[in-house]
Amino acid sequence: MENQTKQQINRQNSGSDIKLPIKIVQFGGGNFMRGFTDYIIDKLNREAGFNAGIVNVQPTPNGSVHKLEEQDNLYTLFTRGIKKGETIDEKQVISAIQKSINPYADYDEFLALAKEEALEFVFSNTTETGIAYDETETSYEGPHKNFPAKVTVLLHERFKHFNGAADKGLRIIPCELIENNAFVLREIILKYAQLWNLEEDFTEWVNQNNYFHNTLVDRIVPGYPKDDAESYEDQLDYEDKMMVVSETFLLFVIQEAGNLKERIPFSEINEQILVVDDIQPYRLRKVRILNGGHTLMLAPAVLAGKETVKESVDDPFIGTFLSDAVFNEVNQTLGLDEAELKDFAEEVFDRFRNPFIKHYQASIALYFVSKFKVRVLPSLLKYVEMNNKLPLNLTFSLASLIRFYQGSFGDKSLPLNDEEAIVNRFREIWANEDYNTVSELALSEKLFWDTDLAQVEGLKDAVAKALYEIDHHDMETAHRNFIQFYS
Repeated sequence: MENQTKQQINRQNSGSDIKLPIKIVQFGGGNFMRGFTDYIIDKLNREAGFNAGIVNVQPTPNGSVHKLEEQDNLYTLFTRGIKKGETIDEKQVISAIQKSINPYADYDEFLALAKEEALEFVFSNTTETGIAYDETETSYEGPHKNFPAKVTVLLHERFKHFNGAADKGLRIIPCELIENNAFVLREIILKYAQLWNLEEDFTEWVNQNNYFHNTLVDRIVPGYPKDDAESYEDQLDYEDKMMVVSETFLLFVIQEAGNLKERIPFSEINEQILVVDDIQPYRLRKVRILNGGHTLMLAPAVLAGKETVKESVDDPFIGTFLSDAVFNEVNQTLGLDEAELKDFAEEVFDRFRNPFIKHYQASIALYFVSKFKVRVLPSLLKYVEMNNKLPLNLTFSLASLIRFYQGSFGDKSLPLNDEEAIVNRFREIWANEDYNTVSELALSEKLFWDTDLAQVEGLKDAVAKALYEIDHHDMETAHRNFIQFYS
C-alpha cells in the first residue's frame, strides 16, 4: 500500500477500542515512557488482566500530547535487539494510554483527574532536572510548570474530594534517573504543602496513605526512527507519526512499600521487573557491569582500532578481555547471587552487540577519567581488598586509560574530551619518557582519582609494565604478555 493512501492509526482500524478505567496518571509521554512504562502496562493489560488505563499529562508548556491525541493515543512500538544470542525484531500497537492532557491549555481537565475513583498510580519521567523544588511557585493556583508542584496539587485535590480517605492515597513511582527519586519527590511535595499553607491533615495523609517507590530503570529507547523512517513505515498498513523504536532489554527495579506486588501483577509477565526491599545492590550492579563494562573496555578497544561498542565486543580479543574482566573480576566484588550476575552480564553483552544501535566509543570517552573513577576503580580496589592481589584485566584497563590520555597512538589522534585541567595534567605527566615515572605520577594524582593509587601494593609496577607492552606490541600481544608475566 502506498504511503499516501494509508489511514492514520486509530482505535477502530487497529482493533484497540476497549475502554479501560483510569488507574494511572503519567507525567511525561516522551520516547522513554512510551517504550518502557506504557509498554509494561500494555503487556500487563494483555497478559495479566491488569485492566489499567493511563492518562498522559504533558509536563512542559511546549510538549506535544496533541500528536498522540490526534491518533487516539495509539502508537507502534518496534522492539529490536539481541536476546540470548538471537536477533529480535518485533512490533506491536500500544493502547494503554486512554487520554492525553495539556494542563496549560485545560487545567480543569487536569484537576478532574484527582476525582477518578480507580486512580491508584503516578508514573513519571520528567528528566533528572524534573524532580526539583522551584521556590518561585508561590501560589497553589495553577497551572504550574514545576512537576512536583503539579503532583502536590493532584494529591491535595484528591485529599479534598475524598475527604482524606485512607484508601484513596496513590502510589508514586518516578522513573527519573536520580538516586532515591521517590523520596526526593516526597520531600519536595511536603515543602510545597508548607509553602502553600496546606492543612496538617493533608501532610499526614501524604505520609501515611501514599506510597513512594524508589526505582531503577534501564532500557535504551532511541525513539522515532527519523533517519530510517521509511523502512519502518513500509512495515505498517496505517500511518503512525508517533512510532517508537526500543531495544529488547528491559530492567525495572522498584522498592517495595505497601504490598506493591499485590497491586500490580508484575510476576505474570515475562519481563525483568523486580520489586525488592533495597534497590541499591541493583543500582550498583548496573553501574559496575553495564556502565563499567563500557568504560573498562574503552581504552583497550580504541587503542586496538575499534570505533563502536558492537565492533569491540565482536572482536575476539576485546570481547574475551571484556568477558574475563566482568565475569572473573568485577562480579566477584558485588556480593550478589552469582547466577543472577551471570545472567545480567550476558544480557549486557547482548545489548552491546545490538546491530540496530550504533554506539561510538568516542562518545563514551566524554569525561573518561571521572567515569572510570566511579564505574571501574571501586571494582579494582575491592578485588584487591578481597584477594590481596591485583585484578589483571582491570589493571590493564587502567594502564590503557593512562596511555589513552597521551593523546595519540601511532599516527592516530585519540578522542580526548575531558576537563581541561585533566587533559593538561596528563600532558605534563607524559612529558616524562620513563614508564615508572609516568605510572607513579598518574596513579598518585588525586585530581584524577581522589586518592593516591600509587599506594596500592604492586599497582605502580604493574601499570608501568602494561604501558611498556602497549607501546611495543599490538594490543592483543601486549595484553597476553602482561597476563603471562603476572600469572
